[in-house]
Amino acid sequence: MKISVIVPVFNEEANLDNLVKEIGSALSAYKDNFEIIIIDDHSNDKTAVRLKNLSAQYAWVKGIYFARNYGQSTALQAGFDRAVGQYVVTMDGDLQNDPADIPRLVEHLERSPGVDCVSGWRKDRQDDMISRKIPSMLANKLISFITNVKLHDYGCALKAYRFEIIASLRLYGELHRFIPALAKEVGATIVEMPVNHRARTAGVSKYGIDRIFRVLLDLFWIKFTMRFLHRPIHAFGGVGMSMFVLGTGILSYLSVDKLVFNNDIGNRPLFMLGVLFILIGIQLLATGLIGEVLIRIYHEPQGRKQYIEKYEPPK
Repeated sequence: MKISVIVPVFNEEANLDNLVKEIGSALSAYKDNFEIIIIDDHSNDKTAVRLKNLSAQYAWVKGIYFARNYGQSTALQAGFDRAVGQYVVTMDGDLQNDPADIPRLVEHLERSPGVDCVSGWRKDRQDDMISRKIPSMLANKLISFITNVKLHDYGCALKAYRFEIIASLRLYGELHRFIPALAKEVGATIVEMPVNHRARTAGVSKYGIDRIFRVLLDLFWIKFTMRFLHRPIHAFGGVGMSMFVLGTGILSYLSVDKLVFNNDIGNRPLFMLGVLFILIGIQLLATGLIGEVLIRIYHEPQGRKQYIEKYEPPK
């Protein structure tokens, strides 16, 4: 199989027929050497019915039906688990991504052996400026700064990957927004390509203002895993040691004040603060040690390696 196109959908019955037809038309040059995996994330309209009919009509359409709503990251992971194509393409199901761009992204991977991911860039984005464009621009700058993976458009779902990179990834929670950063962690080389973006003509957007807070929380987790996953003692131990030293310094000062100058220190807030710093420091140091034990338990019993080798030797 040459290409696997993965499309998570939720309440997209109005777009599904045209979506399948446009992808099929865009990939017609590949004849039967492609597949479209559409994941219905427990839609409450007739999306599942339409998908079942399309699967019966087209052999290259494969449906996955969730028993409940799991979210976009889980839907993508389900698609990754089923994909068998040499190149894996992801896109949204609302037809704002243009399926005609898929061959361009795949051809770029074919022409560039050193590139593992081509990320779409909605350079001329057809969305509202206040509610979508400005928040997205700020989020892209923040994510690029935190992850050190410089992209103009993290939110564009249209991306193409080599299968070997996808096989190294596991998505949890809502980490679909950070797939380029996760791919970078497993050694991927990422480039960006401008793609066409269209205004939504049917259905309703599923994004709300609440996703800003989810993005910030997920970004905190991404930063932690990128820097401290295999050395948690450095994350917790550094802060814990600083607080322990600060608390020890405070209590040492108060001890001198008591022993040399005979001042009462038992009821002073500074005394309580010093004790608190020492206790918190000890707790954070213990947390770091527990993290070190857990990361070894994660790797060693099942023989997991703490490194990833390149799937192809450098030329």
